[in-house]
Amino acid sequence: MRAELILMGKRLDMAPQSHRRTLVVLIYAGLTAALAGLWFVDRWRVTGVYMIFATILVNRTVLGGYNFGGLIKPFSGKAPRRAFDPPPFLALGLRVYRPEPDESEYRNDERELQQRDRAHYNAYQGLAMGLVAIWMLADSGAYAPRLVKWLPGGPAIYLYGLVLGLVVVSQTLPQAILLWTEPDLTELSEESVV
Repeated sequence: MRAELILMGKRLDMAPQSHRRTLVVLIYAGLTAALAGLWFVDRWRVTGVYMIFATILVNRTVLGGYNFGGLIKPFSGKAPRRAFDPPPFLALGLRVYRPEPDESEYRNDERELQQRDRAHYNAYQGLAMGLVAIWMLADSGAYAPRLVKWLPGGPAIYLYGLVLGLVVVSQTLPQAILLWTEPDLTELSEESVV
């Protein structure tokens, strides 16, 4: 896990656990506000896809995990793909130096692999409850429509909203669990030295 986050050119210290917990709360508050705001725009008919793009952007820039970048190392342990590298003579002329990332930036050690596995286990236990809610909502609409008759708009739009919310949570929850539960990073570095 990285102890520093760079957002819009500003360095943010993420070593204290309280900073990371505040970040997690802000991310979920922002995603919830976006989900609620898009409901009022068009009931997620067109804008629901924007939530997926927002989640990918949050993962890529802040959380990491599924993408290279952010606070959490990539879960896959693979090196980042390089897009287009300029020819060497052009790079020298522009004085551009792009070193390959160090292996410690993307390879997980045994402790990190164990934490990753535990976070995914905890995250997907909670998501299983969401799947039960989806099943119950779909079942009540299919066999007993009078139970959901009082809902404005019908159960289909609420089913879609629940699925959309679960997709957003499934893409961010393992990283959020890691950020929330990891102790202060300064304490970790002192323990590893001793």
